[in-house]
Amino acid sequence: MTKLSKEDVKKMSEELLLDRKNPFFKVEDEKVRKADEFCEGYKKFLNESKTEREAVRFSVKAAEAAGFVPFDPAKKYNAGDKVYYNNRGKALILAVIGKNGCKNGVRIAAAHIDCPRLDLKPHPLYEKDEIAFFKTHYYGGVKKYQWTAIPLAMHGLAVLKDGTPMEICIGEEEGDPQFCITDLLPHLSAEQYEKKLSKAIEGENLNIVVGSRPVVSDEGDDLFKLNAMRLIHDKYGMTEEDFVSADIEFVPAFKARDIGFDRSMIGSYGHDDRVCAYPAIMAALDLQAPENTVLTVLADKEEIGSDGNTGLNSRFMQYFISDLARAEGLEPQHVLSKSKCLSADVTAAYDPTYSSVYEPNNSCYINNGIGMAKYTGSRGKSGSSEASAEFVAEIRRLFEANGVLWQIGELGKVDAGGGGTVALCIASLNVDVLDVGVPVLSMHSPFEIVSKLDVYMTYLGIRAFYEAK
Repeated sequence: MTKLSKEDVKKMSEELLLDRKNPFFKVEDEKVRKADEFCEGYKKFLNESKTEREAVRFSVKAAEAAGFVPFDPAKKYNAGDKVYYNNRGKALILAVIGKNGCKNGVRIAAAHIDCPRLDLKPHPLYEKDEIAFFKTHYYGGVKKYQWTAIPLAMHGLAVLKDGTPMEICIGEEEGDPQFCITDLLPHLSAEQYEKKLSKAIEGENLNIVVGSRPVVSDEGDDLFKLNAMRLIHDKYGMTEEDFVSADIEFVPAFKARDIGFDRSMIGSYGHDDRVCAYPAIMAALDLQAPENTVLTVLADKEEIGSDGNTGLNSRFMQYFISDLARAEGLEPQHVLSKSKCLSADVTAAYDPTYSSVYEPNNSCYINNGIGMAKYTGSRGKSGSSEASAEFVAEIRRLFEANGVLWQIGELGKVDAGGGGTVALCIASLNVDVLDVGVPVLSMHSPFEIVSKLDVYMTYLGIRAFYEAK
């Protein structure tokens, strides 16, 4: 066998092997500047969109400013027309009609706008030993201990007995009261320390402190609870019974902040999955008349399985595409079968502090660009749609042709766990789907971290997908 020279080995390595060096070193300063600028708008979105309802309101306002109008299923639209469909104030579709309409299928980027949080129970208010509390039921996958001893804000909608809707937001403005869940002091935690981490804080103990002063009276029961209810009634006209018809969520009261001396990252509540929703929204707003009709889908309920009529296991997206197709004289199933989708959801960023649960060669890293996942699921690819080699190659070529930094990886080691996205819901409609998204540190915590460059690359990637012929 012929011995190769050092130069020949170097040339062969460059041609055949993957360069795994951090691609950040190849990024022009101008792109870094644009990423930082883009993320200023993203931080504003995070601060104003802490619930799915608020994310829809923010998106509709921005869409209308960009020329979008409410969708009329009885109307046939022309290239460049921009419409939106608001599904019950908790899910949204933004559509830009393409030059080819739907005949070659539609291009979809689907993200979710619900996040892990604490929801109030139907009868939440009670007092115990002279403190008033709210009982909660956690929503989505949370580490319960992370939600104690942090400032919380109250967001939501209460519909009063007479049908009057009352928007609620307490704890975000300067001077607002905030709320919290207590934890046990270390001096008395000997028994707590002996418990498994998953059991140290029980779900039924995620009780939010809402007051400690009573109605001043020598008569009556539940005077601490009554005083809290009196203050709520004074502000919102609610009685205790109105909690039954309320969607009230408690979320971290933190604002989105730059992280690191270099300000290269953003720390915030709600990156999963608003960090993918925002780039998809902005990509839609920047479109004029793409070749093919484009849909940005913002879904609810992903964190609890995508069920319900605002989640993607329902048919609201399918019905929307069917209306578009029929208006053009096309069969909806044929349009769906030709359609392509980026399931825009976050992935786990490799964390050197917890490296034992990652497989470094098949992980995504911050500052390495938009992350692709050929499959999600867990243990033996259970719960995965798995994109085809052909579709992965198409997206890979598209990203490279448009200067989009990309990487591909899995969510941790094979038997370490796993996760799912809305890809399954959309693939079930016979649509080609690939998972893409921003790598996140401390995912599902009250304060997640992402790279600004990765957020911007996700925008560039989705926009390139929308504009492709």
